[in-house]
Amino acid sequence: MPQQRSIFPPICIALGLSDVDALMAQARAEYLAGERFLEFRLDYLPDPERGIQAMKKFLAKHSDCTILATCRRRQNQGKFTGSIEEQLRILASARDNGAHALDLEIESAENCEDRLPELRASTYLMLSYHNYGGTPPRLDHVLKRMTKIPAHGYKIVTTAKKPSDTSRVLALAKSHPKIPMILLAMGEPGFATRVLSPALGGLYTYAAPNMAIGTASGQVSAKKLRSIYRVGKFSRDAKIYGVIADPVSHSISPNVHNRAFQAKRIDASYLPFLVKPGQLKDFFTMAEDLPLAGFSVTIPHKQKIIRYLDQVDIVAKRIGAVNTVWRKGGKWRGANTDAPGVTVPLEKHVRLNKSSVLVVGNGGAARGAAFALAEAGAKLTLTGRNIDRVRALASACGAEPLSRDQAESRMFDVVVHATPLGMAPNLEQCFFRDKIPGKLVFDMVYTPIETELLKRARAQRAVVVPGMEMFIEQASRQFEIWTGERAPRSVMEQAAMEALEARAAAKV
Repeated sequence: MPQQRSIFPPICIALGLSDVDALMAQARAEYLAGERFLEFRLDYLPDPERGIQAMKKFLAKHSDCTILATCRRRQNQGKFTGSIEEQLRILASARDNGAHALDLEIESAENCEDRLPELRASTYLMLSYHNYGGTPPRLDHVLKRMTKIPAHGYKIVTTAKKPSDTSRVLALAKSHPKIPMILLAMGEPGFATRVLSPALGGLYTYAAPNMAIGTASGQVSAKKLRSIYRVGKFSRDAKIYGVIADPVSHSISPNVHNRAFQAKRIDASYLPFLVKPGQLKDFFTMAEDLPLAGFSVTIPHKQKIIRYLDQVDIVAKRIGAVNTVWRKGGKWRGANTDAPGVTVPLEKHVRLNKSSVLVVGNGGAARGAAFALAEAGAKLTLTGRNIDRVRALASACGAEPLSRDQAESRMFDVVVHATPLGMAPNLEQCFFRDKIPGKLVFDMVYTPIETELLKRARAQRAVVVPGMEMFIEQASRQFEIWTGERAPRSVMEQAAMEALEARAAAKV
């Protein structure tokens, strides 16, 4: 079968609207935004033929646009309630009125195989398979089923439930490079497939419209795929990095690291990986298969990640938490760049070896801060919601443990907040109920830029250090570990600020 990878742009905008006028308005908006590959989901329309006639008029004015027509039956998770015969008639009409490609689900194709040669002879025929329940264990069996019916291309879309579903879907492109395919995994755990598939051999990927919801879980806008994830800008041989967390969708690390790669002209891509508690072992299966070159680690994995690493540097081992992982010589190595992320910003304001410091928290971030501050010679005190864990951490790093009431009755030179309280979307939360017991207040939370804690600290006329300073410090050191190059800090800071400002504007 001849390979036809070059006839489509790398991103297809999926347009699924129930009103023809709204559909065409969205199509025009996407065209004006520079998009030239649109999917018309005719099954979303009460009268698909009206949509086809509108499509014809659209193509008359925008002849440089490629249209993929889809009319998926309800039995196969679409919205069309007619028969297979009616479905074929609608697709043939779309072809006759200018559609460049047709998407027909495998379930329909298997029941009308004798009718398909005529469609194949006159337009690009894509056979599609969708699994909304998960990712089958033997995807090669799915592909074998599909390729029994001749077509120009094959689309296999599953639902990712765990990290390794991502690498198993993408592996089909590596194992069958001569078969033109679209390979995607729906859902947040499968997001990486939407970015990596075109570079790894997939025909194209799907995106949601800029001003409307997508047609599948996990779709993001083409603008985001291009501007943040640089789809089309990195090669098949690009190094893959990422961040693992739960949740992970709030992370601005992809904005920052991808912009840094671009600034340094490094062939690499940085992605968010949703890894739930208990999925670390499965994540490393995916990390080996892709393969990943390195990744950031954040809540809730900074401590548990250590058991999966081959080597951990002395500082991270003493802290008991890792936020930076990379592969070297076939081994997974870990470090903690959170520690200098705390001390470097603070040392611009105080002499730590002459200061009393209260650290709030007892998780991985708090451990990093506590050990770094103890190493810097600060007079250290710890507090948090779980007093037993506070005492255990205090004992490990030579600090004084206090309850919240006890901490609020004192005054410290520095307060370092190292819990998720106040992080978006829980913007109103703050550990302290009344007075914040610090002359200088450093919040490790960076989303939003101005947390409730910092607002209250300013009101008390305390000096404040936003979490963005720590974020850029630790991210810059990660970049340098991974690439061996000096981090473009100003570029990274600008990308971080733009991401946070865009997020804030979207909520207004």
